[in-house]
Formats: sequence, C-alpha cells, structure tokens
Amino acid sequence: MIQAALIGAGSRGMFAYASYALNRPDEIQFVAVAEPNEERRALFAKLHNIPPERQFSSWQGLLSQPQLCEALLICTQDSQHYEPTMAALDKGYQILLEKPMSPHPRESLEMAEKAESLGRLLTICHGMRYSTYYSTLKQLMDQQIIGRTMSIQWTENVGFWHQAHSFVRGNWRNSKESSPMILQKSCHDMDMLQWLVGGECVQVSSFGSLTHFTEANAPEGSTVRCTDGCKVEHECLYSALKLYYHDKDEWPAKVVALEPNREARLKALKEGPYGRCVYHCDNDVVDHQVANLLFDNEVTVAFTMTAFTNEINRTFKIMGTTGEIRGNHKRNEIEIHHFSGKRQVITPERVAGGHDGADTLIMRDFIKQVNRRSTGRTSAMVSAKSHLIAFAVEHSRVTGKTVVLEDYINGLKS
Repeated sequence: MIQAALIGAGSRGMFAYASYALNRPDEIQFVAVAEPNEERRALFAKLHNIPPERQFSSWQGLLSQPQLCEALLICTQDSQHYEPTMAALDKGYQILLEKPMSPHPRESLEMAEKAESLGRLLTICHGMRYSTYYSTLKQLMDQQIIGRTMSIQWTENVGFWHQAHSFVRGNWRNSKESSPMILQKSCHDMDMLQWLVGGECVQVSSFGSLTHFTEANAPEGSTVRCTDGCKVEHECLYSALKLYYHDKDEWPAKVVALEPNREARLKALKEGPYGRCVYHCDNDVVDHQVANLLFDNEVTVAFTMTAFTNEINRTFKIMGTTGEIRGNHKRNEIEIHHFSGKRQVITPERVAGGHDGADTLIMRDFIKQVNRRSTGRTSAMVSAKSHLIAFAVEHSRVTGKTVVLEDYINGLKS
C-alpha cells in the first residue's frame, strides 16, 4: 500500500481520483490534504480519517513540511499547477497531476523537463489513454486493421448544457483565469490523436469563436441571475433552476453545493457562479472551434469541438488504405468497415468509475507506477508535446496563421 496526499479537494480531486482509496484501502491511503475551502477540506479529512495536523489551507503549508508520504495528487485549478508541482518535485514526491499541465506553454515544458532530470514520476491525467474504449481503438490501429492510416475526422461534442455548466458559468469559462477551451477541454483529444496517429504533429491551423453565449444574444426579459425573476426562465434551455435545483441530486448539481439539500443549493444559485444567466457571464472561451493537423507520417486530421450538440461524446471516422473505423464513444461501439465489404462491430469491456472507468484505471496505473518506479502509458514529456499542439492550435486561431510546430516550440525556448 502507498500513502498519498491531495492538493486541491475539488470535484476531480475528491470524487474522481481520491475516492479510489475508499474502495481500495489496501492499495492507497490518503494521509494529508491541502484545500483553501474549509468545507471541502473538512469533508475530505472526514472521508479519509486525516488528523487536524495533516490538514492544510494551502499547498504551501503542506509542502513546507518534511515529505509526508510517497505520492501526491495535484488537482488545483489550471493556473495553480506549476508552482506546487515544481516544489513537490524538489521535495521528492511522485505526482499525479490533473490536466492541463499549465495554461502557459513554457511552464508545461519546464515541468516535464524537471521531472525527467530528477527521475520523478509526473503523470498527467490524460484519462482517455486509460479508457478500455480507446485502448481497444489503439490496438486496432497498431494492427493496421484498415491498412495505413491516411486521414481522421474527430469531433468533440461538448453538449449544449455542459458548455453552459463548465465553460460559461463554471471554472473554465475565462481563459485568463483558467485556460483556452482547446487546452482545457481538448488537450485530451490532442493527446489521443498524437497517440493514435503514432507520429509528430508538424503543422496546425484553426478557426473558432465565442458566438452564442454573449450578452448580445440575451432574450428580452432575462436577468443577471436565473433567480432574479427572469421572465423567460421557464422556457430557457439553460435555466439554472432546471439544471441544478429541481429534482437533481447528482453531478452537476452536487458541484453547486456540497450539502445535498435544496436550501443550500438555492443559496448557492443566488450567490455563486452557477446561478448566473448564461448570456450575462464573464466567459470568453470559444463555443465552437475547428483545427487541421498535419503529422510527419502524412496523416491529416480534421478536428471539431462544438457546444451545439445534444450529445456529450466523442465521435470519429478514421480512414485507411483498406477500410475505415467509425466510433461513437457513448454507444461503446467501434465499427470497422473493410473495403472488401466485411463489417465488424467491437464492444470493448467496460470498467466501473467516472469517464467510463478511466478515472479508476488511471489511479490503478499510477499506484503501479509508484510501486515499480516505472512510466505508465505516457510520460510528462509526451504530455507536454500534446499540450504544445493545443497551444499552437490556439495561436493559429488567434493570429489566423498556419503554425509550424518546430518554429513555435523554438520560439518558446528563445
């Protein structure tokens, strides 16, 4: 069994990853926590029987102590990853870091380089690599079941209400406070595409904008908050009362208030960010974006990220010299259409846990890495490279220029 500490007891840290210890206490035990929110810190400490002297209100407090344990999970907000990670690497911790590594490309590189130089684990939570669904897809592509891969159409269907929750009202709404949309939501996809293609991305181009979730599109009669007597709340697709208050007792409603009662939830909607009208927020991240990627093995990728779907799902078509693979993650099906006429449908095994078991599997793999001092399915440097693809895509969107990755990376180092 390994011992671990958690920095950042938010939704991902507390429920997605650390909850693994409650189900597998023989494998991992949490012995310390750092979290500025007193309510969350107390709840986490209670769940994991952490004594008061091991509860800290800041990451600085935890990392000022002699090394408390072997492993450390860092699940703070995006802009709060770099400093605790660099300090924890110096302390000797083996680290599991929530994605993205940092909202700044140079910091992402520096973190990876430091982990490599010190010989420490720095595993980034690219959960899709651990999903049984995408692991199966990777095996099929490595077997060249459709011949040589030539082109890929890949769509991230964010979902209209998920966009409103996370990227209009939520923590990742404003790129200055968190990250650009392509990094926060789609660094998974950039990592996945890099992994599946098996090559280095050499050029990117991108277009996209924030078009719908703006004050200019606010319906007549709308108010700053859904609880302020909005005249169109009953008809609004994005009503906070519908999404978080009425007969909702699980995610995303539990993000609004830790206490599972309507009184606490209504108070949070009246005072906190999730009660705001989606047309009257301080969001600036895009609600739709496309990107073209060229790899050094001549594979081309057309990537689409959009809020304007019913699905919250990834769909794709991978085209090869002898057939194509079509996928719909939500249906857990991988279809192989051979040009000969043969058709196969594969249904990967499912694992219990968030993100179709990926949250469980990444924790399981991290524990093995700590025990064996081995690298898992990805390294910090590989993750940093996929982040740089996302940064380059955003640079292209903002400048309107095609970006050559080598030039972009050299520019960061100069």
